[in-house]
Amino acid sequence: MIRHINLKNTNGEVYCCLRNKVVSLNEEQMSRFCRGCPMFAGTAEGKGVECVWEDVRDVSNPLVVHDPVREFISNQHRKVAARDSSAFLQHHVTKKTSSKAVCL
Repeated sequence: MIRHINLKNTNGEVYCCLRNKVVSLNEEQMSRFCRGCPMFAGTAEGKGVECVWEDVRDVSNPLVVHDPVREFISNQHRKVAARDSSAFLQHHVTKKTSSKAVCL
């Protein structure tokens, strides 16, 4: 598990893994999302928000995030093993129905 220390930028924004977007870190965000989130781990001493989650990227622990937009973009890349994608394609993507292939 990686501790993500998401520091607010000059606009008061952070990257939110739960919502997978850049959000304003205000009282509404804290009360509606952060406080009930299983990843929530603190307020970064009032400078942002700390979250703990399994990060598949090769990152430091803790990971200090200064740029929420860059963090959002970085989290949009997913690793898929060739072996796993082949199995997925063979078993889940196409299904023969009479003479037609139907995408699920």
